[in-house]
Amino acid sequence: MTAQLWCFGESGNAYKPALTMELAGYDWSPVFVDFFNGEARSPAFRAINAMGEVPVFREGDLTLTQSAVIQMHIAERTGKFLGADRNETLRWLMFDNHRLSGQAGPARFLLNFVPQAKRPAGAAEYLQGRLKASYKVLDDHLASRNWIADTAPTIADFACCGYLFYPEPFGFDRRDWPHIDRWLNAISALPGWKHPYDLMPGNPADRAPKEDT
Repeated sequence: MTAQLWCFGESGNAYKPALTMELAGYDWSPVFVDFFNGEARSPAFRAINAMGEVPVFREGDLTLTQSAVIQMHIAERTGKFLGADRNETLRWLMFDNHRLSGQAGPARFLLNFVPQAKRPAGAAEYLQGRLKASYKVLDDHLASRNWIADTAPTIADFACCGYLFYPEPFGFDRRDWPHIDRWLNAISALPGWKHPYDLMPGNPADRAPKEDT
């Protein structure tokens, strides 16, 4: 049975389970959510997820929401990427949720998809300041190890990298964080890795005005 993941290319939170499934060899297919035209707020989508968020995972009668929950399901179902110490993996999933992606997602959205005149004053700068502290925690942690929670990649790695492969600037430059840069290179070298815009449908180019021909 092919699992479905409601997602779109610009969502770092959707990228986490999508990447986990892809690297685990899971049988899945994406279902595009037209977020920027309001589909996630529609009654039809809220019937799938009342929170009005992606990702949503569905496999048979099972429906899951929230990226970490979906990642845990995939890891437990396949026996891959959970790590030797489940608590350590969970610890870094929570770090990502509260300290990394929880800040990077809103910062990236404000700086790349909200007109400057409509941005709350100082909000992006505040988020960027908090992100720098989180990058330092992660960079220092990776100074003496190759992977976040184990000696091999786990879903904690695929969570914490969720927003760090995107090209649109939001206050993260890999050159400023050498250990994070090395770690991201190691993730992208894993067999089956794909960039979020290649793994999920929808990216800024899809919405860019097309020149007359």
